[in-house]
Amino acid sequence: MVSKTDDIPASVPNCNVNTVDLVGETPDRKETTKAPHKDPCGHSVDTAVMNGGGAHNLSEEESKQDGAGDTDGGEDSNEQEVIVIQDTGFTVKIQAPGTEPFDLQVSPQEMVQEIHQVLMDREDTCHRTCFSLQLDSNVLDNFAELKSIEGLQEGSLLKVVEEPYTVREARIHVRHIRDLLKGLDPSDAYNGVDCNSLSFLSVFTDGDLGDSGKRKKKGSELEQIDCTPPEHILPGSKERPLLPLQPQNKDWKVIMMPMQCLKVLTMSGWNPPPGNRKMHGDLMYLYMVTVEERHISITASTRGFYLNQSTTYTFNPKPANPSFLSHSLVELLSQISPAFKKNFTALQKKRVQRHPFERIATPFQVYSWTAPQVDHTMDCVRAEDAYTSRLGYEEHIPGQTRDWNEELQTTRELARKNLPDRLLRERAIFKVHSDFAAAATRGSMAVIDGNVMAINPGEETRMQMFIWNNIFFSLGFDVRDHYRELGGDAAAHAAPTNDLNGVRAYGAVDVEGLYTLGTVVVDYRGYRVTAQSIIPGILEREQEQSVIYGSIDFGKTVVSHGKYLELLERTSRPLKVQRHNVLNEKDESMELCSSVECKGIIGNDGRHYILDLLRTFPPDLNFLPVEGEELSPESVRQGFPRQHRHRLACLRQELIEAFVEHRYLLFMKMAALQLMQQKANKERKLATLTENSSPGAAVPALPSTETPDASAESSETSTETLTDANSDAVQTETTSTSDAPQAAATEATTTEAAPKTEPMTETDSSATTTTNASQATPIEDNVVPTVTTNGPLVPFAKAIQNGECESPLEGKAEDIIPGLAQAKELAESLAAEDGSGIDPKSREVILNACKAVGSISNTSFDIRFNPDIFSPGVRFPEDSADDIQKQKQLLKDAGAFLVSCQIPSLVKDCLDHSALPMDGATLTEALHQRGINVRYLGNVLAFVDKTPAKAQLEHFYRIGISELITRCAKHIFKTYLQTMYSVSQGVELSALSAAVSHFLNCFLSSFDAVAHLPADELVSRRKNRKRRNRVPGGGDNTAWASLTPSELWKNIVSEAQSYYHFTLHCENADQVVEKYGLQKITLLREISIKAGIQILIKEYNFDSRHKPAFTEEDILNIFPVVKHVNPKASDAFHFFQSGQAKVQQGYLKEGCELINEALNLFNNVYGAMHVEICACLRLLARLNYIMGDHHEALSNQQKAVLMSERVLGVEHPNTIQEYMHLALYCFANGQLSTALKLLYRARYLMLMVCGEDHPEMALLDSNIGLVLHGVMEYDLSLRFLENALAINSKYHGPRSLKVALSHHLVARVYESKAEFRSALQQEKEGYTIYKNQVGEAHEKTKESSEYLKYLTQQAVALQRTMNEIYKNGSNASIMPLKFTAPSMASVLEQLNIINGIIFIPLSQKDLENLKAEVQRRQQLQESGKSVEDLTVDSPLELEDKIPMDVNVD
Repeated sequence: MVSKTDDIPASVPNCNVNTVDLVGETPDRKETTKAPHKDPCGHSVDTAVMNGGGAHNLSEEESKQDGAGDTDGGEDSNEQEVIVIQDTGFTVKIQAPGTEPFDLQVSPQEMVQEIHQVLMDREDTCHRTCFSLQLDSNVLDNFAELKSIEGLQEGSLLKVVEEPYTVREARIHVRHIRDLLKGLDPSDAYNGVDCNSLSFLSVFTDGDLGDSGKRKKKGSELEQIDCTPPEHILPGSKERPLLPLQPQNKDWKVIMMPMQCLKVLTMSGWNPPPGNRKMHGDLMYLYMVTVEERHISITASTRGFYLNQSTTYTFNPKPANPSFLSHSLVELLSQISPAFKKNFTALQKKRVQRHPFERIATPFQVYSWTAPQVDHTMDCVRAEDAYTSRLGYEEHIPGQTRDWNEELQTTRELARKNLPDRLLRERAIFKVHSDFAAAATRGSMAVIDGNVMAINPGEETRMQMFIWNNIFFSLGFDVRDHYRELGGDAAAHAAPTNDLNGVRAYGAVDVEGLYTLGTVVVDYRGYRVTAQSIIPGILEREQEQSVIYGSIDFGKTVVSHGKYLELLERTSRPLKVQRHNVLNEKDESMELCSSVECKGIIGNDGRHYILDLLRTFPPDLNFLPVEGEELSPESVRQGFPRQHRHRLACLRQELIEAFVEHRYLLFMKMAALQLMQQKANKERKLATLTENSSPGAAVPALPSTETPDASAESSETSTETLTDANSDAVQTETTSTSDAPQAAATEATTTEAAPKTEPMTETDSSATTTTNASQATPIEDNVVPTVTTNGPLVPFAKAIQNGECESPLEGKAEDIIPGLAQAKELAESLAAEDGSGIDPKSREVILNACKAVGSISNTSFDIRFNPDIFSPGVRFPEDSADDIQKQKQLLKDAGAFLVSCQIPSLVKDCLDHSALPMDGATLTEALHQRGINVRYLGNVLAFVDKTPAKAQLEHFYRIGISELITRCAKHIFKTYLQTMYSVSQGVELSALSAAVSHFLNCFLSSFDAVAHLPADELVSRRKNRKRRNRVPGGGDNTAWASLTPSELWKNIVSEAQSYYHFTLHCENADQVVEKYGLQKITLLREISIKAGIQILIKEYNFDSRHKPAFTEEDILNIFPVVKHVNPKASDAFHFFQSGQAKVQQGYLKEGCELINEALNLFNNVYGAMHVEICACLRLLARLNYIMGDHHEALSNQQKAVLMSERVLGVEHPNTIQEYMHLALYCFANGQLSTALKLLYRARYLMLMVCGEDHPEMALLDSNIGLVLHGVMEYDLSLRFLENALAINSKYHGPRSLKVALSHHLVARVYESKAEFRSALQQEKEGYTIYKNQVGEAHEKTKESSEYLKYLTQQAVALQRTMNEIYKNGSNASIMPLKFTAPSMASVLEQLNIINGIIFIPLSQKDLENLKAEVQRRQQLQESGKSVEDLTVDSPLELEDKIPMDVNVD
């Protein structure tokens, strides 16, 4: 989620990090990391407060379950473990043949193999691959850890010893040399191969930012800086060129010609060596053409490489004279070709100068939607890879396949007792998953491209299944009418993603003994392919025999199994799945703890597998009309239930979490209110109460599924009053929800954990507290339900039944409902014991509260869902009718909660800018984070449309419309491609690029597109004359060519209506641009990313009415769009959270240490490249900056930018944010021109992605304006600052403090230009806002007032001088006027303020107070005082000293 706060990107697990949750973890962590408690102010007299740097919006796309992995998480990690992790490194000497010995820093955990990798990357040893490392003549085992090697210590000498080659080693050597020759070639990144991806940072920084000095511009050199941005970057420019998206890197031009080392390197046609030559040690033959045009044939033998005497047509394997036998190919070629020697050396120098992050492979492939035309070169390795089953870098022998299932399951079974074990396990799981995802993607493409034989070749294409490389592939079609009752092909298309979400959820809970299949879903060329690992033995028997749990026919026949029930029971609490009974075909009751579709199969390996997890989460009744079922009023009012394409619409896991959290708060409040009522009654009727509470009245605890008749009767009346009465009150409440959306944009689950002004916290209000349902007690210590409710309980409970939110919960922590503490205590003791010691009245309180919120237990809060409710074909036993009724109500409430709470909550977050989506991906993420499915997009947009503050949500609305249109276009494009080469293989691939370009023309071009049918390249000219006048659509398999723009847009409008229930008012692309303010370039980017289209990077003229924007030559490729599970590094994430918490509390040094530790652990699990590492680096850089280490901040942020470009994409919204942070640190380091280049780059990318009209653009323009002001480009600076002022006024309201600051920044530039009247006018505006918002006594108002006085004096002085000149002409005695160029320090101070970093000058007395405060908190924490007390009693007492616009960031 792109947010104004520092945030964690898409793949980070868990919901919003609540300050309170985090703090709760820190005491353990304090011991584990042995971080001494330092005074956080010890590092400088200026203590820094970072606004928004801590609270992160964590996406739940890969949401980690309640208790996922926590079961044996960080709690039991003791000091020992962490010491192991923090073992200090040592230095060894390495001696390679022909080089001087050099020192290498190593760590005891490293494997010998990692030293191999280092040597294969070093400039002087990179050409060696086949060697061993020896210590005192003993060969070291490649997979041994260094600490286990006897005699290896500080200063040991390791010798690199050349080893004899095998065929495998020779192939690896050739592949490695090819990789070195392609070291700077970006074509693999453009082609999306081998986890290469693009990065352009170095184009703007001229190399590594670390080499300060060289590029630092000091004040005296300011005039050398060229500050003029390109025309298209200036505010107001309507031009959106595409070419600057991928600026040409100097190095790339260099490789193409001057630095060519070889013309051809390929396998010889004489391979493989005949038997007699094998006996001489020949392994394979290579053919090469040097730059000098010398054609040579080379033998790879066990001893190395040498020239042989073969030519193209004669085989003569004898060594040439001289043979130049060399152990390395590079040494051989260097002797033969002087050009090779010179260019290879230069190439390697350049290669190692590049930042490592530009070269390291990413864990998952990232594809680029644009690319230049890259020359296709001859490449033996690429050719070999295309025609052999290469399955990862480890195997270079065709046909050697990996047993994916065994690898995936074995890694799960690794030990997880302590931290080193868990790290090893998580690293193995992550590695196998990323390899599996790559292999599955490759296989899926091969299947669709027709390179894999089907296992049922006799069936029609749609029904075929495939096995390739031990992976099973099936197409997303309804085979054998399996999904007929659920929506046919539409259901078959939705099922794989639902299944993947189920796999993700069960994988995150990580129950020992329960196994899921490796699953990857690939969309490619209009087809959906599901790739799964294969259960051992499943292909040898019929499915009916294999399934021992669940149903193979959607509930007609059902079987159950004790072991599966036991395993699934352990997942039911975190996944909120209710154990329930269903009837099988013989009307026998079968117990299940999952949906009926979930099948249990015991493989031949004895493992218990579950598959078909498409109904892991309960159905979404808003999109599932059921006869005779009435939804709750909130849903009905918004037009639900609605017919959907299929009946597999499920609620998202995030919604279930938020809903349960919301119910938990209601449960606590109800119990508290009842207790208070009881207390009042007790005081009135003390005598009667003593009679009633006689001993022996305790009711024994009952199983949660049944209700005892007696207690049911006794509490029936009270529950009725709770649930049925006072519907008027509810009605008024619900109307307020819909009529005043702003007021009803409620914090869905709890109020904010801390007021916004509190230092270092900016909590996201949508789901701040998380109950950890995996723990036994139903109530956590860390939940602070800060809500006030006055008045009777009744409307309250009724509201619950309707799943509706209360009006905004604005209560502070002090106003906690009286009795909440007792309610908590009572619920805990009831859950902990059998409840025999608790008086019946109190038990009744809990019972009533449980009933009212729909808990499945009568003694504790426990909400779970039955996923089989409303499944066609599933029947329930009669004795569970009541239970089923409750479950139905619960589902209706959950649906109502989504529309009446979560959607308003999202809109509220966008209004107060705590959620700032910039493009389709970040919008989807924001929806998913709150549990809103994308099918609700039309509802969300309709809600925004009715909001009074619609003007302030224009950016959100525009992004939503763009997402809706491109998703509709994607749906149509899918069927368009399928009709092209459907069952009959209609259009063979020869017309694919023409068809795609025609579709894009219809979608975006103003030209009334008539399909350009490509002339058939293979038909002779005479025949071709006849074909030239083909009629589009006139048979000949060119149905695609008959599509017209008006038809496509009609289809888009009807798709928007039928799928999203949203009415679009447009007939073509131009109307859309005009009506909704969209940009064609943005629409092109969105559709290309969604559909996997790669286009040629050039300037497209969308608006020409004379020729189409795209031709077939502009379509370069179609890429797969891949969905897979993202395994998590749980320990690292705990450290990261604890570090954030420390930072939020003000302990910067300790926070920094914890974040550093998290970074080590992340690197341990993920390797060097990952989005979570990127978030870690960003936060570290910010902390470095605040603590005054600007150089370190620059270095960490540079890594964050490179990583973001590589793993998220060069124009991803997160990358734009990273560029802005880096520019700030560059400016602080005095690298002004680099800072400007980076800001211009960020602005260009933002214009591409979302256009100029976006709240984030104001921040970017303020940054640019300030830097330009600093380098005295006043006119340019004004253009940017005035634009920022306009955008801030629009999105924050004219009275906002941000707007006041914008006025002040503009005034400063006018002052520098000596236009004092304009400066006065601007500053007066700012002063008025400050006076109205924060009062005259506030520091900001006083500062503004002072500045006004100063400007007035300057204006008067200037006027005097002018009068003097007019009066006395050239004899005038002119007073010198102060025209001061702004100091860099003052510019930097303003930059810090707008970016949310404020340094607070503290006096000595303040420092002492702060020390005392910190010590007090430490003692309280050590004495175990609960965290809420800390947060409520004493927010860090810096609050008063923070300027009010601490939120300006």
